[in-house]
Parts: sequence; structure tokens; C-alpha cells
Amino acid sequence: MAIASLLGWLVTFFFLISLLAIICYQLMCFIDLEIDYINHYDSAVRINKVVMPEFIIQAVFCLVCLITGHYFLFFPSLPYSYYNFILYRRRKHLVDVTEIFNQLEWEKKQRLIKLGYLIILLIVFIFWLIWTVGKDDDY
Repeated sequence: MAIASLLGWLVTFFFLISLLAIICYQLMCFIDLEIDYINHYDSAVRINKVVMPEFIIQAVFCLVCLITGHYFLFFPSLPYSYYNFILYRRRKHLVDVTEIFNQLEWEKKQRLIKLGYLIILLIVFIFWLIWTVGKDDDY
């Protein structure tokens, strides 16, 4: 039972770290575009390649938290998943090549908010893990 719990924690941790990496990559692409290191077409292609993996990883993260019983992580991650679902349903999840300069500030702000949200979730995750491991003598 302790091994299954530890495996659940590790899987959710790696999903959270991968989400942070994807958001940081998107922010770096926007910053490169802003300071003119890459053109708008290459930037949009790079960002759009990782949008769907981000959505899928977030959905799987929520599902793993629900299945493993980590409700303390599941409920705070629901608004982020719902927001991603709404973006996908409205077809606003991809960056438009022709409008990327007009939407640059909004897209950067959106990614920064996601990054802050994920960092707070990571901090909660680490403290929850420390509290849970300290409470259980099985580890």
C-alpha cells in the first residue's frame, strides 16, 4: 500500500513538473518573439505544438489526483482544467499567426498566471507530501 501511494505521489509530481516546463517554454517563445529573436510564424508553430500536450497532461493530472485520492490537489486543479476546456471549446486555445503581435501581452499575461498557479500548486503539493509522509510511519 505504501508503494502504491508513493507511486501516485511521484506520478503527480512529474505531471506537475512537466506542466511547469511546458508553460515556461511557451513564455520563452513569447519573449523571443517580443525581442525579435524568432519570427511570428515560428513562434506560433512552437507554441501551438505544446498547447494540446499541456491540456492533456493537466487533464491526466486531475484524473490521477482523483484516482489516487489526493483530493487536496484535485480540487485546486479543477479550475485550471475547466479553463483549458473552455478555451478548447471556444477554439481560442491556439495562437493565431496573424494576430500574435496584437495578442502578445494578453498571451504572456495568461501564461504568467498559469505559471503562478502551478507554482502555488507545487508548493501545496510539496507541503502536503511532507505532512503526509510525516504522519505515516509506513515510509
